Amino acid sequence: MIVAVLSGFGAALAAPFLHRRLPRWSGWVCALVPLMLFGFFAAQGGEVAAGHTIRAAYEWIPSLGVDFSFSLDGLSLLFALLITGIGVLVVAYASSYLHGHHHLGRFYGLILAFMAAMLGTVLAGDLITLFVFWELTGLCSYLLIGFDHGREAARKAALQALLVTCAGGLALLAGFILLGEGAGSLDLAALLTRGDAVRSHPLYVPILALVLLGAFTKSAQFPFHFWLPGAMEAPTPVSAYLHSATMVKLGIYLLARLSPVLGGTDAWFWSVTLAGGITMVAGGVMALIRSDLKQILAYSTVSALGTLTLLLGLHTPRAATAAMVFLLVHALYKSALFLAAGAVDHGAGTRDLARMGGLARAMPWVALGAGLAALSMAGVAPLAGFIAKELLYEAKLQAPLAAEFVTGAGFVANALTVAVAVMVGYLPFHGRERDTSLHHHRVESLLWLPPLLPALMGLVVGIVPGLTGRWLVAPAVAAVRGVPVPVDLALWHGVNPVFLLGVATVAAGVGIASVRGALLRRLPAGSGPGWGPERGYGLLIDGMLGLARWQTRLLQNGRLRYYLMTVVGAAVFLMGVAILRSGEIPRQLPRPDGGIHEWLAAGVILAGALTAATTTSRLAAVAGLGTVGYGVALVYILYGAPDLAMTQFCIETLSIVLFVLVLYRLPRFSLLSTPGGRVRDLLVAFSVGGFMTVLVLLAVSQTLVPHISTYFLEQSLPAGHGRNVVNVILVDFRALDTLGEITVLAVAALGVYGLMKGRGEGGG
Repeated sequence: MIVAVLSGFGAALAAPFLHRRLPRWSGWVCALVPLMLFGFFAAQGGEVAAGHTIRAAYEWIPSLGVDFSFSLDGLSLLFALLITGIGVLVVAYASSYLHGHHHLGRFYGLILAFMAAMLGTVLAGDLITLFVFWELTGLCSYLLIGFDHGREAARKAALQALLVTCAGGLALLAGFILLGEGAGSLDLAALLTRGDAVRSHPLYVPILALVLLGAFTKSAQFPFHFWLPGAMEAPTPVSAYLHSATMVKLGIYLLARLSPVLGGTDAWFWSVTLAGGITMVAGGVMALIRSDLKQILAYSTVSALGTLTLLLGLHTPRAATAAMVFLLVHALYKSALFLAAGAVDHGAGTRDLARMGGLARAMPWVALGAGLAALSMAGVAPLAGFIAKELLYEAKLQAPLAAEFVTGAGFVANALTVAVAVMVGYLPFHGRERDTSLHHHRVESLLWLPPLLPALMGLVVGIVPGLTGRWLVAPAVAAVRGVPVPVDLALWHGVNPVFLLGVATVAAGVGIASVRGALLRRLPAGSGPGWGPERGYGLLIDGMLGLARWQTRLLQNGRLRYYLMTVVGAAVFLMGVAILRSGEIPRQLPRPDGGIHEWLAAGVILAGALTAATTTSRLAAVAGLGTVGYGVALVYILYGAPDLAMTQFCIETLSIVLFVLVLYRLPRFSLLSTPGGRVRDLLVAFSVGGFMTVLVLLAVSQTLVPHISTYFLEQSLPAGHGRNVVNVILVDFRALDTLGEITVLAVAALGVYGLMKGRGEGGG
């Protein structure tokens, strides 16, 4: 299973090189990757349908109990088939839609990496593994939304999606850590058996709030819904993939996966159901007042995600069944409609609904695919959407609490969904031609076949629902509920209240679509995007940038002395607070002792430092610094480290020579600071020096048990293969420290080289 996940990342790395070598065939070759993965997961369907869970685990961080593990059950199989199946259509469609684009190879790589990250998320068997792939999907979506990075709108939309989802991701990580502490394990298989312990844990409410925050931001629940329509700045293949099968349903997957652990409480019911209900209705209303096809579909996706969230909040067997069926049905019709919208844009040159009409003559196959998908979206028999709509009403009528409110909100949202289906599936193709200046034309097969296939699949599922119910829906529902649940999907259940609600929904939706124009004309000017949570996000970003500008002006004023004072002042303050809060200050610090020769060495060092700080001659300052260095070398000799002393002598001698050569011809120091500034500098210097003195005395007052020097002496030869203990410490025991110092010197050398090279090229 790990090969199946990682193969997507390998293909992503190879895709740009493949496109460079085989530009005509690279799309087909890249489409083979999700196709083979689809076949692999479909082959596991029999074993999963029999109730087995396929697992693969590898040790990752044993000390923390974290494994790199994957698990395939009914829920993850349903998502994996949607991700790979629609991935095939999207890659094939993109090869025509983006034909000739100079970054097409990069697109193939990003879309395959996105697919692999999605698979890793839904197949993860450990919370930490899940979180790693969860964040990878956010990174890939950022790159895909901002694919056309030359446009500012694309860059802003990508950044908005990244900030909102990553903020939720941080909350999710905290929730996972608390969840692992509360359940005693990070393994999902073990976690799903400890729901009672988690729900009775004192930290249950914080765990629930953090996990829901992560899920709601990823799946665009109110008030975080605004990033998803903004993501329409991405190319149409990305939009189709993003909205139908992948990232936006990650939050739904997380709620479904963790519902046996966190669900079943009043807190779960009210928070999840209320958020889903508000999102469901708000998304439908916002879709109704839009004119751009992709924007209409985007807000209808927000509404659908709200419906799925509401169903999972109900936490009943019927609601779980309805959620899994609607998840599948929505993926089929929404992918078809998005791909059809891209074909319309490609063939007619516009996505504005107010300008389109009569396109069926030029694009008959696109019209057929969009029409079938729209009928499924509206819940018209015999398509799969009809079955999903009846299950939705059954689940809402059986809600454990507030069934009337839930059903009423569902009726409003479903009626708006029917109106949207009329807008996107009927008006562009069969409505009155509004703009005669449009020169629409036929589109090639790779632009009409990908939207037609999922639309036809929705028809097949509707006509033969039993097979889908047994092989896909039933195992997924069992995974969501934690126990097997009977699933019997049928197209016809007779005339009953659910059927009558469905008929009323279609009638209301068609009526709303017919009066939509009059409703839009009555709306006040300026009603549209840019208000509500989206406006709050803009104010938050503007405030953060303003704070950053103020902080930059305050701290980064171009004067080195202020930089040094800020750094050393902050260090002294933070370390002082830490020492005071620790309560480990001894009542009496050890007094410095030593022989007269040691005091003389200390006096030499102090005299050199004072000379360097007070002299007005650069050469005298260099001599003072050299005195400090030679004094330190003398201390090394007194304490039995002649090799360090020799190194110090060499460095100091070389430094003095270089300083003299560089500074010899410069004029004497100029006195630029005021008396008050010099007093301030003196106080800062004394505070740093005094604090470091106290810190050293505190360090030497602590007894180290066992003494670390004994370990180095004993292990230098057998472990480090060296007789010089100091060298072994630097090269082996403190290798990363030494490597860091070397890296700093190398980076500084590169900077100096760059400055010298730039000066030479500029002639200055």
